[in-house]
Amino acid sequence: MVAQRVHGDRDAGAPDGTVASVLVDYQAYLIDERGLAAESVRCYLLDARVFIAELPGPLESALAGLTAEQVTGFFIAYCRDRNVSSAKAMVTGVRSFLRYLHVAGLVPLSLMGAVPAVASWRGAALPRGLTAEQVQAMLASCDPATVVGRRDYAVLMLLARLGLRTVEVAALSLDDVDWRSGRLSIRGKANRVEPLPLPVDVGAAVVAYLRTGRPRTLGRELFVRVRQPHIALTAMAVRQIVARACTRAGLPRLAAHRLRHTLATDLLRAGTPLAQVAQVLRHRNQLSTAVYAKVDHVALRALARPWPGDAE
Repeated sequence: MVAQRVHGDRDAGAPDGTVASVLVDYQAYLIDERGLAAESVRCYLLDARVFIAELPGPLESALAGLTAEQVTGFFIAYCRDRNVSSAKAMVTGVRSFLRYLHVAGLVPLSLMGAVPAVASWRGAALPRGLTAEQVQAMLASCDPATVVGRRDYAVLMLLARLGLRTVEVAALSLDDVDWRSGRLSIRGKANRVEPLPLPVDVGAAVVAYLRTGRPRTLGRELFVRVRQPHIALTAMAVRQIVARACTRAGLPRLAAHRLRHTLATDLLRAGTPLAQVAQVLRHRNQLSTAVYAKVDHVALRALARPWPGDAE
């Protein structure tokens, strides 16, 4: 789902050179020039706000005098108490913002090179999935007698059975469900639209929500708020659905992506080839899927060499 402008145009009253006007123009750049999805635009704007808040003095003069030393100093301070994922996200966001500032003529030199890289190694961490009992407990925690329960159950089924990302669930529309052929059109990264088969149990959960749960609204979004205004759920709202299900099931608050990890590891342990797992997860690069091979202990055991000195 491509983002739409939500802050209004320049004529909304924000004078040139203020934080509001810079962010409005940056948002327009992200939407019109970059074509980013709504969730990406939201995250990039948040990162830009954090960066701007650390600049000294009036914004216009602070940007005109911005130096590479200031940019590097910001990241040294910011990353001191952050994990790798948070640091890498801020690096991406601020690099994008600095690119825009130079293109817009707000900083005299391109300072993207002053943004330090975050030390991390691809595939170093093990994907952490959930047990079948934990997933079932989350699903069972949804009350089918309530509107919220039917909606949340359908959302969790899409995350657990199809491995969708939260932003993909939030972007689903009524037009993305092809009931005749049993397929879903998923709007993934880079605005790609990819079909996925719709399992019977997932389809049944969605039907139950549509028939006796979804509020009447002119919008075509599949999942909407129960209370007025009945607008589409955001990716953040989908993450909150997962968090509340964890609490009800007596589990620690887990990231929604853990359900995606769980699907991938379960498929591998069931003997599904890695290439087919990549298709289900819609990975363009098989290196993104290869990390799951490290948790397939049965397959890895055949590759293990005897330890020197072990009894034969």
